[in-house]
Amino acid sequence: MTNRLRTEIQDEEEVEEVIEERPARELPDNFFTQLFTKGFLTTERATGALPFVLFLAFLGMVYIGNMHYAEKSVREIDALTKEVKELGWDYKSTKADMAFKSTLTEVAKRADTLGLSQSVDPPGKITVKEVSDGN
Repeated sequence: MTNRLRTEIQDEEEVEEVIEERPARELPDNFFTQLFTKGFLTTERATGALPFVLFLAFLGMVYIGNMHYAEKSVREIDALTKEVKELGWDYKSTKADMAFKSTLTEVAKRADTLGLSQSVDPPGKITVKEVSDGN
């Protein structure tokens, strides 16, 4: 940008301000043009209806939020149901494994690795004799 006199700049601005005015287009005759041009929807009516419109928008946001919350809850319930099924399968398999490992033959095999063996003799009966002191 070069230095120019203020009068040259003002002359250019005046030239730019001259704008050709176009003739106004004729609006088509439909519902929306009649609604906004015939005076049915005025500024007073629009501002009067603004609280109701805001209330409807708030209700819409609450409705959308509730739907998101419900879908999230359904997803969580599905995930928990899957987890419960998996834990049930783990419980059943662990219970069956424990029942198998607690059989007499399996216990004998595990005890044999420790150097213990099953007794062949039947258990004996222990009897205690009472001692009388004479008192």
